[in-house]
Amino acid sequence: MTARIGEIKRDTTETQIELTLNLDGEGRRELDIPVPFLRHMLDLFAKHGGFDLNIKAGGDIDIDDHHTVEDIGICLGQAVKLAIGDKAGIKRYGNRFTPMDEALAQVTLDISGRAFLVFHAEFPKEYVGTFNTELVEEFFRAFVGNAGVTLHINVHYGTNTHHMIEGVFKAFGGALSEAVFRDPNVRGVLSTKGVL
Repeated sequence: MTARIGEIKRDTTETQIELTLNLDGEGRRELDIPVPFLRHMLDLFAKHGGFDLNIKAGGDIDIDDHHTVEDIGICLGQAVKLAIGDKAGIKRYGNRFTPMDEALAQVTLDISGRAFLVFHAEFPKEYVGTFNTELVEEFFRAFVGNAGVTLHINVHYGTNTHHMIEGVFKAFGGALSEAVFRDPNVRGVLSTKGVL
């Protein structure tokens, strides 16, 4: 069976990104990202999703991390959309609860063709190291807008900001892995419309 791979290049005055995603990989990661916390989170995402993910990114982090984080979200969304193709035979829906010590995160998604984000997470701290936690929502907003995915993120509780965000990215990998799974019981596209 042919591997589902999305390759994206994005070159702007703010960022330069090359990203390759293999949905049918083994969890191999090569991440050259100048935002250490995001690199850590995407490492977790790929490992827990079983995806091969290669990213080489540069950006204007001398200003702040915003453009780089957002544009990697854009590229990841585009790569997912490209790799999935016509969506025939996939489960379409995914849901994952992930406990991370005292924190509990849940990610639920639908590869629907409709971009929508529900983000329910209140982080106790504004920063994890030098990473501004408001960029977590910005990353996922950029992702859904380009992947055509409906994504619900709920952090049910937690006190450690790092743990809460880590739970989200682990759950995101697991939920996406479930949704893109090729289900032999799904004939064509899982929609009464016939298209997604």
